[in-house]
Amino acid sequence: METSPAISFSLVLSLITLLLPYFAVSKTFIVVVQHQAKPSIFPTHKHWYESSLRSLSPTATKTENPSDSGETSRIIHTYDTVFHGFSAKLSLSEAKELEALSGIVAVIPEQIRQIQTTRSPEFLGLKTSDSAGLLKESDFGSDFVIGVIDTGIWPERQSFNDRDLGLVPTKWKGACVSGKDFPASSCNRKLIGARYFCDGYEATNGKMNETTEYRSPRDSDGHGTHTASIAAGRYVFPASTLGYARGVAAGMAPKARLAAYKVCWNAGCYDSDILAAFDAAVADGVDVISLSVGGVVVPYYLDAIAIGAFGASDAGVFVSASGGNGGPGGLTVTNVAPWVTTVGAGTIDRDFPADVQLGNGKTIPGVSIYGGPALAPGRLHPLIYAGSEGADGYSSSLCLEGSLDPNVVKNKIVLCDRGINSRAAKGEVVRKAGGIGMILANGVFDGEGLVADCHVLPATAVGAASGDEIRKYITEASKSKSPPTATIVFKGTRVNVKPAPVVASFSARGPNPETPEILKPDVIAPGLNILAAWPDKVGPSGLPSDDRRTEFNILSGTSMACPHVSGLAALLKAAHPEWSPAAIRSALMTTADTVDNQGGTMVDESTGNSSMVFDFGAGYVHPQKAMDPGLIYDINSYEYVDFLCNSNYTTKNIQVVTRKYADCSGARKAGHIGNLNYPSLSAVFQQYGKHRMSTHFIRSVTNVGEPNSVYKVAVKPPSGTLVTVEPEKLVFRRLGQRLSFLVRVKVVAVKLSPGSSTTKSGSVVWSDGKHIVTSPLVVTMQQPL
Repeated sequence: METSPAISFSLVLSLITLLLPYFAVSKTFIVVVQHQAKPSIFPTHKHWYESSLRSLSPTATKTENPSDSGETSRIIHTYDTVFHGFSAKLSLSEAKELEALSGIVAVIPEQIRQIQTTRSPEFLGLKTSDSAGLLKESDFGSDFVIGVIDTGIWPERQSFNDRDLGLVPTKWKGACVSGKDFPASSCNRKLIGARYFCDGYEATNGKMNETTEYRSPRDSDGHGTHTASIAAGRYVFPASTLGYARGVAAGMAPKARLAAYKVCWNAGCYDSDILAAFDAAVADGVDVISLSVGGVVVPYYLDAIAIGAFGASDAGVFVSASGGNGGPGGLTVTNVAPWVTTVGAGTIDRDFPADVQLGNGKTIPGVSIYGGPALAPGRLHPLIYAGSEGADGYSSSLCLEGSLDPNVVKNKIVLCDRGINSRAAKGEVVRKAGGIGMILANGVFDGEGLVADCHVLPATAVGAASGDEIRKYITEASKSKSPPTATIVFKGTRVNVKPAPVVASFSARGPNPETPEILKPDVIAPGLNILAAWPDKVGPSGLPSDDRRTEFNILSGTSMACPHVSGLAALLKAAHPEWSPAAIRSALMTTADTVDNQGGTMVDESTGNSSMVFDFGAGYVHPQKAMDPGLIYDINSYEYVDFLCNSNYTTKNIQVVTRKYADCSGARKAGHIGNLNYPSLSAVFQQYGKHRMSTHFIRSVTNVGEPNSVYKVAVKPPSGTLVTVEPEKLVFRRLGQRLSFLVRVKVVAVKLSPGSSTTKSGSVVWSDGKHIVTSPLVVTMQQPL
């Protein structure tokens, strides 16, 4: 359900008050100000902010950051690029008091976010041997800068070498900030900037433990190093993980420059630090921001990522963000603001089979990345289900820490259920209890989607149905004279897999929880079993006990899909410097594929059935087509303001997001929320039979193909609807010309029972014989109880 933007901040604070036992408890708030409202008596905005805080309760908790005056400052960060304001620790009563002061636009509670390749460039059609194409046209992204907001970076990796790169672009204003084990010399002509932001994290958690974390841009987790090299890693050969996925490692934009902004720490990624990174990245001069973190969906005026991303987009910076790993359930997609390109995850044509052979002769397919000593070939081993053996069946079924009895587990293969602790951690629990192998079974919610992990013992992952089959075998065999046995057969790396791509089971799905009229995710990209650079002091499983070391690691998630799109955006920006962030997103969306390498509609990994528009958005990215899309749907910042007006946001709400004053009483609100010039079209009809079951969309397209071209429309209406387009032909006389068209949608043949809903999808396609410009058309009908 869409959250009403009319919710007042006082109501938000009242809800928080109910959740907290004491009204005086302090937490971090982000304070948005009217920049021009600073009284002239204050020499700087920070002096004004300090004075505003001093006017509040004199007994307030203070931070340890010294101010210019030598007094203890309560300010955590100040912001002056993507928006204007500061962050500080406040009690709820102080936050209400501060919001009432002149010049304060909003006081927003901080959220805590969480973090979410040898073959993917080739699978996407980016081949260095091509004499033409996106890589050649963009000079591999040279001189364009990708800012990666994540867990930092391991600069010594060969993926970040600066061999044969030119001088740092003259536009660059960033810095290489030194810190623990990270001298300023860590940067080079490839990694041209590095910063870290921990004040927000420490304001909530106290001083970090520097024995487990680096107070510097250095990556102690691995996630940031991995995502950075996916976006812009250099060519490295040979590359592999524990012998798997051997080949040439390469990012999407191998010559693009990188800037690392570390905001994620052991306890998570804090909004105040994320906003500081956005602020710094735009001021430094990045062209693209890649953000593989996410959290809950809230109205845009309460969403720090949405606010920071708007400021970046307003400055011409493309922002891509991971859609989240909450799939395959619906309404799970995050980072849904329309000025952000939201990325889901799909597969490539490579996997790592590791099959289970049961004592009854059956073979169960699985996947794994295990490079240690294998189980004895040709020998079956005792097999047990952990949930049948422990005192606490629930804990033992999940193989949680301390839940397994070594007397039962020793020298056996253990079947564990997925959930709660990490997949690799379950294997460590089995290993410590004396088990010799593990089979990790999906739950019903996970379906049949499989993720290959770098396990610490012989282990493989199987789907939900396979898990049921193995449990049934264990139960039946245990009752017979032949106890259950099994082994695991590791088959290495397999390529040219079909079908591919497939929508990854974990990839978060629509509809958009905040604005269902904007289809999210926008696109999907490679996100399953992706090989990329990895830190030297982190084992491939990510477990503290894992002392194995590897230069590359294989990970899965929309976190891996997002930097693929970030790198592609840098290539497209290099090939078309005049394109706006919206134009780049449009090119990626209208040229995306919805078919696999067998010619059918992409499959949903969780079910094995055809996937839907809420699973993949516009489709799987196709970089070569995106270089020459023919037409683009462009959007400027004031069109986003109109969108917020039509979302029933107040003038103050809009000012929080955009820094722009908007009078929504007149022409700005003449349209409707679906009329944002987005490359997809989504209509939501409610109370079938009681309200008008028709709507219209107004769209404008800009010619970026041939100077003289004629585009004709082809419509595939969603089932049960009548769709017309006026005009049916667009005649362009020059490049850059912008023409408009009208799409009318009428529901004609859909009946729903009370409390039910249905979604149907189709498309509106423009073509001049050379270019095919496809817009998904989605119609959702809901019948209240």
